[in-house]
Amino acid sequence: MTAFPSLRLVASGLAVRRGPRFLFRGLDITLAPGQVMQLTGPNGSGKSTLLRLLAGFSPPDAGMVRLEGAGEEATGSFLHYFGHREGLRPALTARENLAFLAGLLGGDEARIPEALGKLGVARLIDLPVRVLSEGQRRRVALARLLVIDRPVWLLDEPLASLDVEAVTTVSALVGEHARAGGSALVATHQPLAATNAALDLAGRREAAA
Repeated sequence: MTAFPSLRLVASGLAVRRGPRFLFRGLDITLAPGQVMQLTGPNGSGKSTLLRLLAGFSPPDAGMVRLEGAGEEATGSFLHYFGHREGLRPALTARENLAFLAGLLGGDEARIPEALGKLGVARLIDLPVRVLSEGQRRRVALARLLVIDRPVWLLDEPLASLDVEAVTTVSALVGEHARAGGSALVATHQPLAATNAALDLAGRREAAA
């Protein structure tokens, strides 16, 4: 199990505006080592927007985000963002997809078989992604969390399209990550056994001044 550096993701006074309304504003978040925070809220409440903002893909309308303990290194090199799009190339095999991502993001190709095994899809390693079911593709995509070591996980509906067994597996992997000193902010309405904190965006939408 990897021991991660002690990093704290801190956001203060975050606000995001959509037209005449704020999705949220005055939002403060602290994600500490060992913490698994479950992010909930109805559709349109800003869960995906918040995760992308924390990952650095888009700026807030107000507030700031910082990664304490990162030093001079780029914040993005400490973060894993997992979104609705799996980011897999259909013509490539599971192994080739993960090897490409490992090369791009600084992972270890030698971990690919073990990572796929932990997700229950080791037998699919040399099959092209285009022949896999939606749930199988999801598991292959999630394997990159284990191939590329990053301490902060920002996961947007990672349990979607997974069966009960896979949900249990992913929950266990998130727990292992936290015990190694990592942290995770997970948007999901499904039970997540590893959760030890919660953030609910329900009711934060309000009219802009």
